[in-house]
Amino acid sequence: MKLLLLDGNSLTYRAFFALPTDMATASGQVTNAVFGFTSMFIYMVKEHQPDGLLVAFDRPEPTFRHEANPLYKAQREAAPDILRQQMGLVREVLDALNVTVVDLAGWEADDILATLAEQGKTEGHDVIIVTGDRDSYQLVEDPHVRVLYNKRGVSDYALYDEAGIQEKTGVTPDLYPQYAAMRGDPSDNLEGIPGVGEKTAAKLLNQYGSLDGIFAHAGEQTPKLQANLREFEQRARDNLALMTLRRNAPIDVDLSALAVRPDDAEVKRLFEFLEFRSLLPRLYDALGSIGIMAALMAGWGSNNKYALLAGFRVVAQLLSYEIPMVLAMFAPVLWVGSMKLGTLTAAQGLTIGPVNLGLNWYVLLMPGAALIFLIAALAESEQTPFDLLEAESELIAGFHIEYSGMKFAMFFLAQFLNTFFLGGIAVMLFFG
Repeated sequence: MKLLLLDGNSLTYRAFFALPTDMATASGQVTNAVFGFTSMFIYMVKEHQPDGLLVAFDRPEPTFRHEANPLYKAQREAAPDILRQQMGLVREVLDALNVTVVDLAGWEADDILATLAEQGKTEGHDVIIVTGDRDSYQLVEDPHVRVLYNKRGVSDYALYDEAGIQEKTGVTPDLYPQYAAMRGDPSDNLEGIPGVGEKTAAKLLNQYGSLDGIFAHAGEQTPKLQANLREFEQRARDNLALMTLRRNAPIDVDLSALAVRPDDAEVKRLFEFLEFRSLLPRLYDALGSIGIMAALMAGWGSNNKYALLAGFRVVAQLLSYEIPMVLAMFAPVLWVGSMKLGTLTAAQGLTIGPVNLGLNWYVLLMPGAALIFLIAALAESEQTPFDLLEAESELIAGFHIEYSGMKFAMFFLAQFLNTFFLGGIAVMLFFG
């Protein structure tokens, strides 16, 4: 399974400062952070099509890091009131979507994500951690754990595997905490070793392999660097203890049960309250892309026109494109292989073209099967075909949804060529 694990505080904070604070409802409720977070959510679901999704949040209580160092994050100013007010709205959006949310007193969201990433890796899942916090770089481990780092705004991300982290920082993910410990992290109020920036930290770690190796060879450095390494060794070691993410948070999460199951009525009510008119169709279009079963479950009998449309589009794609494409790919191989083994005669080989023609008829008939699904789904809901047309027009006109028309055109062209030429090619191969 592909899982997205989101750092709720980090992404909401990024969204708040990416969008203007004059975004508000008619009643005066500021919505820039919750709008930005919801836009991020839609973008990530559409782009990565996860099988499951979870959001972790920080809690206000001090953590073990604050107990170890009272100055940890002490320089941070309190979040603006208009941001704190929206944290509850972000959670309301997630509740309406039935997204799993986790927080834990005494633990940061980073440690929760680290614990779940370790669990996901052990269970064989593919995990993408979505955050704006560089501490998560240490969690990257091929092939199962990657980081989708929010660089700026609501849609500018970089997806890092191990090679990406090394290219970005100069060190491998497992060395990142030691690299950060020497460099320091002003955002957490942790000073590094004076005179040791990113390049020097990476160079020393790649040369000596660890903090222990670096301090053991401090005498080989320039006099100034040698003095700083010896004077501030304990600072770097203390930083390392704080910057290393814990992977043993006491949480119990079933990673196979993280599918998004929106409450259509609640989503509609909340989005109307927040005046997110443009986001509602985009949301259901994104949810319709995360898998056939998810779209069917969201769409069948739904009274939400966007959910119903998403389910229909997935069924139409499956019947009209995916199944015929698989058949078109494998059928010729089976036919030719059978003739080479002598299980077909040359005369039977000449029937391959007509059989492919039958496959083309299948392609023509399957949209009818999709239409039957649509009629049955409409019968279970209160929507009409006009409601679906309205939803589709909103998607096309307002949100620039890309259609797979070119894929369909290329498929039909391939089928045309296949029908008229495959029989002759197969016979030539047989006699050859």
